[in-house]
Amino acid sequence: MSSHISNVRPDPDKVLVDIADYVLNYEVKSGEAFDTARNCLIDTLGCGLEALSYPACTKLMGPIVPGTIVPNGARVPGTQFQLDPVQAAFNIGTMIRWLDFNDTWLAAEWGHPSDNLGGILATADWISRNRIAGGKSPLSMKTVLEGMIKAHEIQGCIALENSFNRVGLDHVLLVKLASAAVCTWMLGGTREEMINVISQAFIDGHSLRTYRHAPNTGSRKSWAAGDATSRAVRLALMTLKGEMGYPSCLTAKTWGFYDVLFKGKEFAFQRTYGSYVMENVLFKISFPAEFHAQTAVECALHLHPQIKDRLDDVKKINIRTHESAIRIIDKKGPLNNPADRDHCIQYMTAVGMIFGGLTAAHYEDSVASDPRIDSLRDKMVCVEDKRFSADYHDPEKRSIANAIQVFFKDGGKTEEVIVEYPIGHRRRRKEGIPCLVEKFKTNLARRFPAKQQKAILETSLDQGKLEKMSVNEYVDLYVI
Repeated sequence: MSSHISNVRPDPDKVLVDIADYVLNYEVKSGEAFDTARNCLIDTLGCGLEALSYPACTKLMGPIVPGTIVPNGARVPGTQFQLDPVQAAFNIGTMIRWLDFNDTWLAAEWGHPSDNLGGILATADWISRNRIAGGKSPLSMKTVLEGMIKAHEIQGCIALENSFNRVGLDHVLLVKLASAAVCTWMLGGTREEMINVISQAFIDGHSLRTYRHAPNTGSRKSWAAGDATSRAVRLALMTLKGEMGYPSCLTAKTWGFYDVLFKGKEFAFQRTYGSYVMENVLFKISFPAEFHAQTAVECALHLHPQIKDRLDDVKKINIRTHESAIRIIDKKGPLNNPADRDHCIQYMTAVGMIFGGLTAAHYEDSVASDPRIDSLRDKMVCVEDKRFSADYHDPEKRSIANAIQVFFKDGGKTEEVIVEYPIGHRRRRKEGIPCLVEKFKTNLARRFPAKQQKAILETSLDQGKLEKMSVNEYVDLYVI
């Protein structure tokens, strides 16, 4: 005889409770985390400003219904749009992710924690403008930075030991989860409401990774994070209207997340939530390239002077790399669009060797049609180095190593060039942050006149001044 399933509502799953208590109660005291968050903020917004140069991105900007006006709505930096917070989150999140140039977190799962800024900034701006309209004080940018630190931590700590890609799920699931928790906190949610919204985020429909992999790689990967962070804002607003939660959304037999989507396996955790992820986040400073190839492109640029005039003499190019790179970006055959090319280690390496640089423009059809690129790609062989793979997962190293050597038809060869830590790594902060600031200045110049650039820089580069400024005042600096 079958046993009846109990209809007694269980206590919330521990994973939900831990996230809720962290967001509500943890006090971020790390000066390094706040400083890194400020650099993350300006770099992320700068990436969005550069994306506005691409019509494929801007066609998705604005309200869903053209002409919609939202009183006290959230503003979209670099544009004139003022939208409801859900659509503003989509706009900002899509801008941020479009060129694959914002920060990265690499572990058992990969992702881009700054994708959460779409929901965080839109929600904080919307709250601030409505508070002012009601005669209350707006949120400060310090709240935004704290929200970024906590969203990074949630996404990154879960990613350390839990691979969603191995079960076919996309990492933007974690963006939706982290954004939902932090946006609910900014909106004044209670502990119960926080647990409810986190459960909603886990139960919500999740993106498959289909659009990131051959033969289906496509532009959805550029707006998927915008979709996830905007969905998080919607779930937060619904929850604050009293929408219920689902306490055993992870552990429920047959119907829970673990059984349905994670092959029955529960999440594992390497560490408790703090500020580790923001402190160790990887910045994409030099190249708009999938992060597993960042050091490969550095190697390619080092080799460029030696082979730029000998391309026809190349016999073989050996790329020694780590397992994750082989699984994600080792591609042979035709590459059908920019989204395909910026996830191909051979393409990015070839461009670096031929042109001595790599920019977003190098992924466009006009450059991809250069026959020298595919000629070099055909001569490349990717092999896994077990040490590189081990150091990639080592929490004390977190390297993303690549090594490249070129062999010529006459029997000659270059030295093998090895780069273990990209310039955006924590170990290279002293070298990297000045370059990050220059990247931000370049991106501001794409969109704003000199006076406006100066005003943005004076605030953005001053930690104390930025933290004290109201969110709406800071976002207004970016209105075109």
